[in-house]
Amino acid sequence: MELQRGVQRWVVDISQWNPSPSEFSYAMSFLPQHEHHSITRYLKLEDRKRAIVSRLLQYALVHEVFGISFDEIIIKHTVEGKPYLEWNKVDQELPNFNFNASHHGDYVAIASEPLCIVGLDIVSLTIPGKETIPEFIQNFSSYFSRLEWNSIVNASSYDDMLTEFYRYWCVKEAFVKAIGTGVGYRLDSVEFHHTRWTNISVKLDGRELKEWRFWLYDFGKRHMVAIARGHPRIATETYKRTLKRTEFDEEQYHLGLNLPNVSFVQRTVEQLIPVSFKSGGNIGQEHDACQAEEIGNSKP
Repeated sequence: MELQRGVQRWVVDISQWNPSPSEFSYAMSFLPQHEHHSITRYLKLEDRKRAIVSRLLQYALVHEVFGISFDEIIIKHTVEGKPYLEWNKVDQELPNFNFNASHHGDYVAIASEPLCIVGLDIVSLTIPGKETIPEFIQNFSSYFSRLEWNSIVNASSYDDMLTEFYRYWCVKEAFVKAIGTGVGYRLDSVEFHHTRWTNISVKLDGRELKEWRFWLYDFGKRHMVAIARGHPRIATETYKRTLKRTEFDEEQYHLGLNLPNVSFVQRTVEQLIPVSFKSGGNIGQEHDACQAEEIGNSKP
């Protein structure tokens, strides 16, 4: 099915990429000049690695799906910061092609959809600073509904409490990123329901949104990822203007809503570089550029 071509899930483990300064500059040379400051503004190498891989994923994904060369790809952002592809040649088979990237800890990932809007969030189950788990979680109590908060604080152990906290946080972030809102969105108005983190559904201000699907996966190494897929009608107005279609008849929309949610494919940084340029330099350890491993098939 042509529509299925727009459903992509890629992830890079940046802990496996340890570039020299020249290798890092070589990788960055494939990105437009205007993207460079958003990478070099970070002082720590790990933050720079997350930033560059996030952008390489976006350009490589568009290149693979549409066959557009890197230097012809134009990626812009809404005022809220949501990235989108600006392309005049509308692909009738993938009318609303959109994507979302996320990074935390060791992983940087991207997800795309051809019809529905998509949100993605990765979390590493860590505690910043020297706080205890209850102290850390308490800082975010206002972001959860009473039902969600009770589920978190009544977990059987502190470690389970932290895991449950991040599960809710991850799906909430995936949802608000899908609709294109900024960090100031009222997360407490977004309430998630689930059956042991399957059959996940959401209520917005008490009203169930039936035209949405959610998935929560374990990436290993104490990381998890959430994907949100839903209807563009509740997206921000600025994000709606970047989409070709925001209204569908029921049959058309459910075709996109019920597309198979493919597994994440693990990529290396080398695999994100256009094939025609790969012989021109070295950006990391040797590996088989054809190898791709599927991960993230189970709930955390």
